[in-house]
Amino acid sequence: MKETREREILGILPGKIRRIMGRLSIDWERLQEIRLRISEPVILRYGGKEYFLAQEGFLSREPDVAVHIHREELKEAMEYISNYSRYAYEEEMRQGFLTIQGGHRIGLAGRVIREDNHIKGMQHISCMNVRLAHEVIGCGKKVLPYLLDGKSIHNTLIISPPCGGKTTLLRDIIRLLSEGVVQYKESSVSGFTVGVVDERSEIGSCYQGIPQNDLGRRTDILDACPKVEGIFLLVRSMSPQVIAVDEIGSVADVEAMEYAMNSGVKLLATVHGATMEEIRKKPGLARLVKEKVFERYILLGGKVGQVRAVFDGRGTVVTALREREGAREVC
Repeated sequence: MKETREREILGILPGKIRRIMGRLSIDWERLQEIRLRISEPVILRYGGKEYFLAQEGFLSREPDVAVHIHREELKEAMEYISNYSRYAYEEEMRQGFLTIQGGHRIGLAGRVIREDNHIKGMQHISCMNVRLAHEVIGCGKKVLPYLLDGKSIHNTLIISPPCGGKTTLLRDIIRLLSEGVVQYKESSVSGFTVGVVDERSEIGSCYQGIPQNDLGRRTDILDACPKVEGIFLLVRSMSPQVIAVDEIGSVADVEAMEYAMNSGVKLLATVHGATMEEIRKKPGLARLVKEKVFERYILLGGKVGQVRAVFDGRGTVVTALREREGAREVC
């Protein structure tokens, strides 16, 4: 698995960077990000910390020893990523990123091309950010018992600051619900049919329509689909028992979720936030909180993936997981 991950990443990098990174003595599972900017040092995020890629093939905190990227090298990387056919990736590039085999995501920055007030594409790429796919299989097991409701589940909202582990947790909860049999209070709950609207291609990390992350055997995914349209499509055509979406926020998102709930579908969603008070002040969501539409809230914080508490629909703590009690890190 590690060899596969290393090969997937090295294969899209320009030759010079590939050779240097090939000499690194690192755990590739801990490598999170590679950022390439024209005329700037190559920056890696490894184990939660930022490093420069040294010319001699090691990670350094000093920029003076770092290798720099040039325009032709970035063009070379784009050729590898697009399999020498950028036309095939035009639709993805409109969204500012590409997804490659293995579920790794390539964020792009450059000159945006607009047509009729819509983004048509991008040219003169100046920065490439390689975000490595990250799964934590089993991280949802500790919170799952709080989400189950007999033979169904509670409408659940996962709350965390940016990069707090909410998508990783959501992904594994989807997998657990979908996979088959879930143990609950000394009995078993059959697997659920789950529909996923993956607007930013981060939950499933689809490559050519196939999820690269494990979402379970009963999961249907709409990749790169806007949340509102996707929720309506799934309800009308796929008969899901559960719909999962990432990073809700707009009033339109909330209205679409209400439509699904009123159709008998349960919701799993995530939102940015550091406290329950922040969620109560968000437009649209404030009303759902007041009306107790969500029956469970999972609050992440502290370290990445650390569950601080699980609340019920009234805002009462179902379980508190504090540092002094050994807060659970699920992701």
